Amino acid sequence: MTKADVVTSISTKTGIDKVVVEDIIESFMRTVRNSLTEGKNIYLRGFGSFIVKRRASTVARDIKKNKTIIVPERHVPAFKPAKSFVGRVKKSKVENGKTV
Repeated sequence: MTKADVVTSISTKTGIDKVVVEDIIESFMRTVRNSLTEGKNIYLRGFGSFIVKRRASTVARDIKKNKTIIVPERHVPAFKPAKSFVGRVKKSKVENGKTV
């Protein structure tokens, strides 16, 4: 499902114009992006959490130069679904991305 599909679905179910729905979704994504950039997590009860995870520095190999390099510590965005959300997905009958 693409963003356009989500906009169409929400617009159809709520009766709100697609342009308004798209603006709301864009605003939501911008808010999530800005919050995570500032190191603030977002918790949506019953859905999940958008969090910033810390990845420790690691040692890697540059195969072309046959050298060991150190990958520095970094922060990455992540999504952690709520237990109720995970439970619903587990109970659903989905195969190859399609509901059976």
